[in-house]
Amino acid sequence: QLDLLWTRKQNVMYNLFDWPTQKHSKLIILAIANTMDLPERIMMNRVASRLVRPSIRWLFKIWYSSNIVHSSIALLFCGRGCVCVCVCVCLLILAKLFSQLVGNIVAALSGDARRCLDICRRATEICEFSSQKRTPEIVRMAHVTEAIDEMFSSPYINAIRNASLHEQIFLKAILAEFRRAGVEEATVQQVYHQHVVLCRIEGMQSPTISEIMAICSRLGACRLLLVESSNKYLHMRVRLNISQDDVMYALRDE
Repeated sequence: QLDLLWTRKQNVMYNLFDWPTQKHSKLIILAIANTMDLPERIMMNRVASRLVRPSIRWLFKIWYSSNIVHSSIALLFCGRGCVCVCVCVCLLILAKLFSQLVGNIVAALSGDARRCLDICRRATEICEFSSQKRTPEIVRMAHVTEAIDEMFSSPYINAIRNASLHEQIFLKAILAEFRRAGVEEATVQQVYHQHVVLCRIEGMQSPTISEIMAICSRLGACRLLLVESSNKYLHMRVRLNISQDDVMYALRDE
């Protein structure tokens, strides 16, 4: 599990991935991660340079192959307690949707492969609920679409879309700082430096320290951020209260 080997200096991952490149080395490493873009997310350039990228792409193609998809969805439906007939029918319908629709959407919106199963699970629940008082129904495109809309239209995502411009830039600055430091926690001061850089890139006037503190407080009040209760001000630690994927999805058009 690759993301469990992460350390601040990333020496463990570097030494591990550098090992197969040494002369006469007979070590082959198969790394597993839940996100398709993990190297870009958390790895320093020197660590990412040790990876054999074609092999990684090939591994993810296997993950989305029909056999794995069929097995995953079958296990999912069995866990939901559906009758065998419904499992077989829904499996045939959803296997195609999973690979063609759900897989493509999740790849475009989120790097997390687990979202595919979440969408299929929710689509199954919607189908079951809608057919409780009627004859059994198979999972259709409308159910999958409704599940996708629910997953990517949460109140948090709507709050981000309706936030002010500098609040959105502040969230982008948090993502940039997390990516730079490799840790999903930062001080307000560190985020402020990233915020200033983004403002310069956009040709905007940077906010003052007091304005940044107000932005941080508003985002914390909306529960988009978890802000440390302290009088340290710029040294307060902040964390996202939602996933980075959701933030990137909400800000994708901004």
